[in-house]
This record gives sequence, structure tokens and C-alpha cells, in this order.
Amino acid sequence: MNRQFARIGGWMPWILAAALPLAFVGVFFAWPVATIVGRGLLPEGVLDIAGIVEVLSRPRTVRIIGFTIGMAAAATAITLVLGMPVAYVLSRLRFRGRGVLRAAVLVPFVLPTVVVGIAFRALLRDTPLDGSVVAILAALVFFNVAVVARTVAVSWESLDPRQEEAARVLGAGPVRVFVTITLRRLAPSVAASGSIVFLFCSTAFGTVLVLGGAKYATIETEIWLLTTQFLDLRAASVLSVAQILVVLLLLALTAKVRRSTTAQHRSFATRRPRRSDTPVIVATVLIALALVVPLAALVERSLRVAGEWSVGNYLALASTGSRNALAVTPWQALGNSLGFAAAATGVAMLVGLVACVLLARAPRSPYARRGLDLLDGALMLPLGVSAVTVGFGFLITLNSLPLDLRTSPVLVPIAQALVAVPLVVRTLLPVLRSVGSRMREAAATLGAAPWRVILTIDLGVAGRAALAATGLAFTVALGEFGATTFLSRPDAATLPVIIYRLIGLPGGDNAGMAAAASVVLAVVCVAVVALVERLRVDTTGAF
Repeated sequence: MNRQFARIGGWMPWILAAALPLAFVGVFFAWPVATIVGRGLLPEGVLDIAGIVEVLSRPRTVRIIGFTIGMAAAATAITLVLGMPVAYVLSRLRFRGRGVLRAAVLVPFVLPTVVVGIAFRALLRDTPLDGSVVAILAALVFFNVAVVARTVAVSWESLDPRQEEAARVLGAGPVRVFVTITLRRLAPSVAASGSIVFLFCSTAFGTVLVLGGAKYATIETEIWLLTTQFLDLRAASVLSVAQILVVLLLLALTAKVRRSTTAQHRSFATRRPRRSDTPVIVATVLIALALVVPLAALVERSLRVAGEWSVGNYLALASTGSRNALAVTPWQALGNSLGFAAAATGVAMLVGLVACVLLARAPRSPYARRGLDLLDGALMLPLGVSAVTVGFGFLITLNSLPLDLRTSPVLVPIAQALVAVPLVVRTLLPVLRSVGSRMREAAATLGAAPWRVILTIDLGVAGRAALAATGLAFTVALGEFGATTFLSRPDAATLPVIIYRLIGLPGGDNAGMAAAASVVLAVVCVAVVALVERLRVDTTGAF
């Protein structure tokens, strides 16, 4: 029996602890996804191979898969290029406003995808780029720069700078030092962040739907179209399975890279900027300004009514739109969003904390280690599987006893919690893993009960990180759009759903209301991000 588990209560408590996250993922993710996929691929209980081949050989399917992969690859490459100088500045340099820059970079990542889409529509309206591939590509890069900048910065600040300094003393130029020394040591974190960005870009839904519509469909938006418009479950299931396979591959790659960089984190002292840092600093400033421009355009659009400056769009948020097109006002929808997000955050933190306490252990048994790796991977799956598939799967599976929840409002926070749990785990787990096993074993040896070891050692160390994870989970749940479009009732619609409905209605008044509602939602998200940054600790995960 593993010594650490034996000293801290034996195996049984940990097996019971694993049951909570496994049951949550199994009931509310694996079951709905498997059901909807099974209905499409096994219409009569037998695998429909001919149907699968027919779907995959459709010209539209081939075109959509190629467009999705190409768009995600291009966005990933550009994001890596733009994120590297920001990561350098955040990890190596000390200057006034560093915390503001760190928060500003994170803001786009936590904004609701619908808000990002509206912002780029406001920025590019009346230009040839409006509704183009370039608009979608720019929005994906805007959304994911934080992933590269923050993930790589965590690794970069742990690199001993003396190797680079020695190379410079021996005559190596800045480019050669970066390519031959720095980049080679950063390769695992760059690969991990690149795979995560590719995953996010290939499964993007709200942004692509708002900017591309039916003209530029990706696998994610095509699943939504096939499910909601054509009721073609077979084709939607085939695309969902293809997407899941890609997600599993990327998660396996990311997990392998993460295991290769699990050395204890050590932060080296930052330094004042030098003249040689000017190009990187200028690039970072330009990137930061570029991240602000779409949001500034959104604010400008929200303050325009019939070409004049006015707060009329914000006053209209107390109404149900022109011709009472909405069932609730945007302010009521914001209240719904806050309530759902609070409930989702509670569920995500409960599941995430239990999972992290378990995953932070380092059992010697290879079977136990493999089991923890599988649990970690299972918790990450909701990030990459179509939210549309999950939402529609809820309606199909959770419609009979003992889980007859189809008409219940609890489905919305559960779906939001599914998306938030992976980010909670990735935020808390590095902190809990930084706690040495000897500290836990010493407490257990001195007679501390297992629950007391967890409360005083694990949660005592991870207190600030847990508060930060709570804020991040709340923000992500607040902006969830894919599954919520299926699950929210008209009289209890969330604000992202209301925003999307407004832009689908004719008339400049509705478009102005959508912009104003997007600004309100963005302000709430920015406020939460600011709080998260105040609570950030050095060992907190990449986000």
C-alpha cells in the first residue's frame, strides 16, 4: 500500500473522494454526449458505417473540417508569435504597471465569446473585413493571447537567466541566444500552450457564430446548425465524434508535456528594463493597445443612437426591445446570469477542490498514478467537446426519472459548471502540488485526521488561489453561451443569449441594445478579473 495514502487515512477515503468528480463528469457529461452520439451513429443498435462514410465524404463536411483545421492552425501560429514578447515582459522585467498589464492581457480570455464577436463587428462595421475570415481569425487571436502569454510566462520566470547572460558575454547575439538557449528550454510550455490554443480555436462557437454566421462554418457551428435547424443527428454525431477524437489527442499531448515540466517552480528576480529590451517592450505595448481597440469600438457603438452621442441604448436595457421582441429585459437577463453563474461556481469549486486534493497526491503505485491521470484527463474533456452536443444531450437524457430535469433551471448552472471545472483544476492544482508530501505525512504522523490534514495543509496553502479560481469560474460561467442556448428558457434567459437574440433582430435600436448589453457584461467580467489579479499568487496556474 502506498505510504502517503496509508498514513493519511488509507485508500477508501480517496476512492470515495474520486467518486464525486467522476460521478459529476459521468452523469452530466459522458452520459449526455454518449447518448446523442449513439442516437446518430447507432440508429438501430448497429454501427452505421455507411452513414459515417457518407457524412465524412460530403463536400461541405470536407470543406468545413479543412476550414476549421486551417483557421485554428493559423490562429495558433499568430497567437504564439504575439504571445511570446508579452510573456517575456511579464516574466523578466520589473516596471510600474506590470500588474495592470497582466490583468489587461487576461481580460480578453474571460470575456464572453458573444461579447468578443459583437466587439469585432463594431470595430469592422462598414468595412470589407466585416464578416470575413480575417475578422474571425483576429477574434480568435484576441481571445487566446492570454493563454500563451500567461502559460509561457510561468515557465519563463523559472528559467535561470545566467545561461543567456553567459552566452551574450561570449558574443552571441540576442536572436541566437533566444533560439539556441531560451526557446529550447521553453519548448514544452510553448507546445502545451499551442495545443491549448488550437483546442480553443477549433472548438470556438459564439465568436464564429456571430462573425461568420452560416457563411464561414466550423465543426462547432455546423454541429449546432445540423442539430437545431436540420435535426440531422447522424451528421452531427459524426462530427462530434471526430471532434472528440481530436480533443483526446490534444489533451494527451498536453498532459505528456505537462508531466515533463512538473519540476518545482522557482521564480528568479525580475530586473529593470534595458535598452536592448526596447523592441520587445514596443511590441508588447502595441499588442496591449490592439487588445483594447475592439473593446473601445464596442463602447463607442453602445453610445451611438442614430449617429448621435447618447445613452439611449443603456436606457433601453430596461425594455424588451423594439416591438417587445424579448421575453425579459436585458437587466433581468443579467440578474439571471449572475444567479446561474453563482450556482455554477459553487458546483465547480466543490467538484474542482475535491479533484485537486486527490490529484495533488503522488502515489507510488503505477496503477494509482494511471488512475489519477485518467481522472485529470476526464475533467479536461468538457473544454473541447461541443457545448452544443452537451446542451442537446441534456435535453435528451435528463428527461425522465430519477433525473427529470429538462424543465428545471438547474440544468443551466450544471452546464456552466462543466466548463468551469477544468479551469478551476488547472488553477488550483499547481498550488496544491507545490505542497510537499512530507508536510502531509508529518501532520498525519502527529495524529491529525485526514480531514484536518486537508483543511490545515492543502486548503491553508491554497486559500488565495481558491478565491482566484472562484472568480475565474464565475466569469467563465457568466459568459457561457453554447449549451445555454439550448437550456435557458425564454423567461429565464441569460444575458449572452439575449445579446445574440438582439443582433438577430432587424433594426439599429436592437443592435445598439446588444452593444450596450455587451458593455455591461464586459464590465462585470473585467471587475471580477481585477479581483482575481489582486488575489493572484506566484504559484497559481497559468490563468
